[in-house]
Amino acid sequence: MSMNPSAPVCEVCNVWTEYGPTIIHQDLNLEVQHGEVMALVGGSGSGKTTLLRHIVGLTEPSRGEIRLFGKVLATLDREQQRQTRNRFGMLFQQGALFSALNVFENIAFPLRELRQFDEDAIHLLVMHKLALVELEPRHAWLLPAQLSGGMIKRVGLARALALEPELLVLDEPTAGLDPDRSENFVRLVKNLRHQLGLTVIFVTHDLDTLTSLTDRVAVLADQRIVACCELRQLGMVEHPFAQNFFQGVEHRLKLLG
Repeated sequence: MSMNPSAPVCEVCNVWTEYGPTIIHQDLNLEVQHGEVMALVGGSGSGKTTLLRHIVGLTEPSRGEIRLFGKVLATLDREQQRQTRNRFGMLFQQGALFSALNVFENIAFPLRELRQFDEDAIHLLVMHKLALVELEPRHAWLLPAQLSGGMIKRVGLARALALEPELLVLDEPTAGLDPDRSENFVRLVKNLRHQLGLTVIFVTHDLDTLTSLTDRVAVLADQRIVACCELRQLGMVEHPFAQNFFQGVEHRLKLLG
């Protein structure tokens, strides 16, 4: 399915999220352009993961709309929704692997759901995705309980990439990983971004991941996006959270030279 490269991959338009009297998002707006890596940062409870869930259609905002590839998921018929959903993949914070299925079956799951491939083709595709995330064929037969935290992230990433999406959505991709595994995972995502031409939206609180991976950062505070800019421009944003956050970012940027 072709896409106009000049059109935003994702547009969040005047979104409100309300749970009874509690307002999570209020008139929130955000655009993510084709091919860019957008980080979403904010304090605990600011609604970052909730916004990701809205973007991929797991939940719907109370008001406003979200367009993916120019389309509002909720307005599409079932087949159009399926086609649009196949254009993005999501890696959940804990990997969200099916515990009773081995690695092969986890990655094969979205391919089987599509019902377009025979078992020989599925085998080839799964092994290709394993290689993409730098896992070995022998890892295909392990259960999630036998995997390290870093391997769980890689298997989750392979599953998210199973249908060759254009948009990759990551929720705290390096949370729970030690520094070496975190660095390796970031390097992997960077390589895949260039190799596959991906657009990436990710939530993180890890400054090393942020400074290594992102093109632009969207700051979620006061129930809305208070800034959306390159990392080095955060210091010019007159908002307390952005200012405090930038102090940590600035230290990391200096270390990187």
